[in-house]
Amino acid sequence: MEIKRVGTQPSAKGPSEWFTGTVRIDPLFQAPDPALVQGASVTFEPGARTAWHTHPLGQTLIVTADCGWVQREGGPIEEIRPGDVVWFSPGEKHWHRLPQHREPSIALLLHADMRKAQEAPGDAYWASRQQSRKYPERACSR
Repeated sequence: MEIKRVGTQPSAKGPSEWFTGTVRIDPLFQAPDPALVQGASVTFEPGARTAWHTHPLGQTLIVTADCGWVQREGGPIEEIRPGDVVWFSPGEKHWHRLPQHREPSIALLLHADMRKAQEAPGDAYWASRQQSRKYPERACSR
């Protein structure tokens, strides 16, 4: 058994190659082999968003506070709220954005083959910034 105490793992700023705006990443866990999952709590400052990206083994988002939006390529922009769980299939190109926050906004469960992490950090493919599209500026519905 291993217990990760709150505040014992250092936070990191979200890399500018992955995010527009200010994003803080707080690691929650990284399961050892043979498990293929890791988790983080991600706080988006107002207006911050991810670049379009994919994950070879998929990604689960758990919205813990506030509201925001997600979109998969070719699909509509969908509003997400606290308690919602979003699954992106392996290789599905998508983005997520949470425009306002008061506390960590989203928990990310990344299904990643950590044995490949040294070859492809985070085991994700991040699209070029030029592939960015229009993102909603409006407030979430009530």
